[in-house]
Amino acid sequence: MVVGVGKIGLRLHGCRSLKEKRKVVQVMIRRLQNRYHASVAEIGKNDVYRRAEIGFALVANSGRLVNAVLDKMIDTAEELQLAEIIDSEIEIIHL
Repeated sequence: MVVGVGKIGLRLHGCRSLKEKRKVVQVMIRRLQNRYHASVAEIGKNDVYRRAEIGFALVANSGRLVNAVLDKMIDTAEELQLAEIIDSEIEIIHL
């Protein structure tokens, strides 16, 4: 079993409240979940309305597949152009 986890740090331009931030973050989370069938959640910077951290996890039987999907998730988050990606990292764990 191979577990892949990742984190994306975002800068949200134009958000002036936590309510506006939640709208943007929820759209990104839903689109990533629907497209890749992975667990996705906001994991940090909850009280800062111009920053967000989104975490995601995926389980598969191939490390190569996990790596490819995690990379595609980061690319998709960037293509959505809902926020600027300022940091991203992935980790693959073989169990």
